[in-house]
Amino acid sequence: MSIAVTLLPGDGIGPEIVRAARRVVDATGVRVDWEEMTAGELAYGRQGTPVPEEVLASARRSGLVLKGPLTNPGGTPYGSPTIMLRRRLGLFASVRCGRAGPGVPSRFPGMDLVIVREITEDVSAESSQAVGDQGGIAIRVITRPASLRVSRFAFDLARRLGRTCITVAHVATNFKTTDGLFLAAAREVAAAYPDIGLNDELLDAVCLHLMRNPARVDMLLTPNFYGNFLSGLIAGMAGSVGMQSGADYGEGVAMFEAGHGTLPRHAGKDLANPAGLILAAALLLDHAGETQAGQAIRNAVDCVTAAGRDVTYDLGGAAGTQAMADAIVASLGAEAGIKAA
Repeated sequence: MSIAVTLLPGDGIGPEIVRAARRVVDATGVRVDWEEMTAGELAYGRQGTPVPEEVLASARRSGLVLKGPLTNPGGTPYGSPTIMLRRRLGLFASVRCGRAGPGVPSRFPGMDLVIVREITEDVSAESSQAVGDQGGIAIRVITRPASLRVSRFAFDLARRLGRTCITVAHVATNFKTTDGLFLAAAREVAAAYPDIGLNDELLDAVCLHLMRNPARVDMLLTPNFYGNFLSGLIAGMAGSVGMQSGADYGEGVAMFEAGHGTLPRHAGKDLANPAGLILAAALLLDHAGETQAGQAIRNAVDCVTAAGRDVTYDLGGAAGTQAMADAIVASLGAEAGIKAA
């Protein structure tokens, strides 16, 4: 039986790292029916929209999307294609992994934490307006239903991943009607999960403690705005944004992606680290029930970064994108029960 996956190569370095990730997934022996679609700048040039309807239709059919980074440059007549995909597909929870794997040049060896971020509300471009030419107003929206939904998702994910404690990052001392509501929802949900602890900390304290000792945090749960910046912080702490994997989840559709952008200065040069998207593909396989193959990919990535020979510049090596993927495929072939392509 095969898995249907919608494949979006994306912009900038996207096609290169998507090619690498696809090769690694195919090397596991899992049968995947890839439906490659065009989104982003190329789609806008051809069809006048960065997210054509056929892309959305494919994603809804497959329920699984592997996405390269999409350009969201200033001065374009359209908004963020990634946000458009999230909204049109009903995705509500974004997950980012902050893990310092073996051989990765991190100041925090062994760091391993996960951020769950609500992505349907909070401050957005649609809720802002100019006030004359001297100011601007942005409205922040936090609702109880969305906060309960993402909190339940976070606690269910914690159970699946074997995490034992969730920390809510908030500023409820100042924003009592928004952050206070989010925190109250998390506490309400926590009552149904006695096996998982719940902490809450002010956002500045979370940043302080992460930089001092990230091991004290197991999983973070945040509203949209804070989670966006915390995701970048933990990517840097873990050693390279090129290693960060992530996914956005909804009801019936999940979209898997690396935690970085399009890096146009590296596009077409075979320089970009493909590991973030390869690890995101491992999450996709987990979600599809192919957990053995997902774990085999993670083990293979660890073997390559630990050896330190066939890694990209951000990890201190000189290998190109495809050479690093070659090494991961070769390591994958040694995994028990996994057939290399």
